[in-house]
Amino acid sequence: MTALWIAAALVAAGFGGWPVTALVFRLARTIDDKADAAAKGRDTAVDPSADVTVDVPGPAPDETGQAVNGELTASPGQPASDVPAAPTQRILRGGAIIGVLERLGVCLAILAGQPVAIAYIVAIKGLGRFAELKETPVAAERFIIGTLASMLWAAGIAAAVKVIFLA
Repeated sequence: MTALWIAAALVAAGFGGWPVTALVFRLARTIDDKADAAAKGRDTAVDPSADVTVDVPGPAPDETGQAVNGELTASPGQPASDVPAAPTQRILRGGAIIGVLERLGVCLAILAGQPVAIAYIVAIKGLGRFAELKETPVAAERFIIGTLASMLWAAGIAAAVKVIFLA
């Protein structure tokens, strides 16, 4: 029965964290848009093409750098009508897979009674993305928000299962 609860915790932490993280991203975006609109003295939302973040997979990219198979993209800006568009630069590739693996690792570390392993997960993730994050401040902010949301979700699931079912 213990193996069943551990498996359920891993599935809930690993795959249930994606919608939670997407919701946190949407909430952060809404708060930022409202703050930007208030700062600019207008009531409309900020142009979404000015941000390098994409929450869900969408159509093929256009000149504004929108979604490319659900990956984050950086927009080179709106090109002049007679100048060809610069290629869209993809940033933070593989984030969804990394997020699932991160949540699985955090949940497993807590269930195994080895919370120090979480430091290794954070270090590996941060070092692996350092160059990209250094070049793109908006991506760095999204990286931090996503990492914290993912880790809190996984830790919460692991702690709940450990206290309620494995105590």
